[in-house]
Amino acid sequence: MTTTVEAPYFNISDPAFAMHSEAVRNARERSWYARTNYGIAVLQYEDVSKLLKSPKLRQGSARWPEHNGVHSGIFYDWWTKNLLVLEGEDHHRIRRLLNPAFSPKMIASLVPRFQALANELVDAFIDKGRCEFVQDFAEPYATRVLTILLGIDENEWPKIAQLASTIGLALGVTLKQDLWKVEAAVEELYAYAEDLIKDRHQNPGDDFVSKLVLANRDGDRLSDPELRNALVLLIFGGMDTTRNQLGLAMQSFMHHPDQWELLAQRPELGGKAVEEVMRINPTVTWVTREAVEDFEHKGLTIEAGTTVHLFTQVAGTDPRAFPEPQMDLLGEHAAHYGFGGGVHHCLGHFVARADMSEALPLLAARMSNPRIAGDDEWMPDSGNTGPVRLPITFDKRS
Repeated sequence: MTTTVEAPYFNISDPAFAMHSEAVRNARERSWYARTNYGIAVLQYEDVSKLLKSPKLRQGSARWPEHNGVHSGIFYDWWTKNLLVLEGEDHHRIRRLLNPAFSPKMIASLVPRFQALANELVDAFIDKGRCEFVQDFAEPYATRVLTILLGIDENEWPKIAQLASTIGLALGVTLKQDLWKVEAAVEELYAYAEDLIKDRHQNPGDDFVSKLVLANRDGDRLSDPELRNALVLLIFGGMDTTRNQLGLAMQSFMHHPDQWELLAQRPELGGKAVEEVMRINPTVTWVTREAVEDFEHKGLTIEAGTTVHLFTQVAGTDPRAFPEPQMDLLGEHAAHYGFGGGVHHCLGHFVARADMSEALPLLAARMSNPRIAGDDEWMPDSGNTGPVRLPITFDKRS
């Protein structure tokens, strides 16, 4: 890889590295890319947009277990065969077969359930004027939405949340030492998925899993092991990312109280609220790709095998693409990449958009002046981020 001495450098594995930092913003003004201890990082919106869709790059996370010394086992087998890292015909085939179950019509039919769930959770703490937002709202809401989608008993949500969070340890640099916990969680979620598939073979309904099982029965090519892998990915990805994104949304609105009041007055802006939060404060702050061949971009030679991090959060506030980058529910902005892009665009984006666009206006309608109550705890401000604990106080709207 040919580089220039002018390109900034970041150690992105340093826990002190912060995506929202002035250093990263300054680097974005100086250069379209930065050098890192893992390949290059793309900083500017135009370049993220182009490279995210480039056929010269493939998904870059497939070898993550191997990079951490994991070459076999149940987690390795699941990770290397799931939709997140597959490429080519296997990826297209599985995605094509999963797509119908994520139809907007099916998701729309669940909206009343999402609204009732959000109100139920808020009812439990609204009179107190305070809550621990992750524990009391974001995690149960995200997980119970998944149980509704999959047709699992909602009372199972604490166990599902715990298993999904444990699998999330696999994305950290401590994967090797946490591997036994991760593998136990994958094995238990496999059992959940297998029981679901078996039940829907015998008792098909109108839920997500039934639609996929019936597609298999009609002769398509999604095997039960492939469906099992996809369901585990959906449970892990759907709970973890939505929980984190709801917490980040609350953080964003606390920084923009005028927009919170606007949302309370105009709940039809719920969809726009989701888009704005995903643009300026996404839980997935970068996506990783790997060069499949040597190529040149803006005078930089990128060699085959080079890791390319596309800093989607930084791109989402690039003043070249967003002259007014602050949150604005009434503004018109270029497309964001909070759900990724290209062939690996998030398959579950319809679900995430639907459940969050119902939850955020409802929260705004019932709580005014939310503020952090101290002792908040956050994941690192890079990669996958969000609050671990977010105690807040608020005023109950009359």
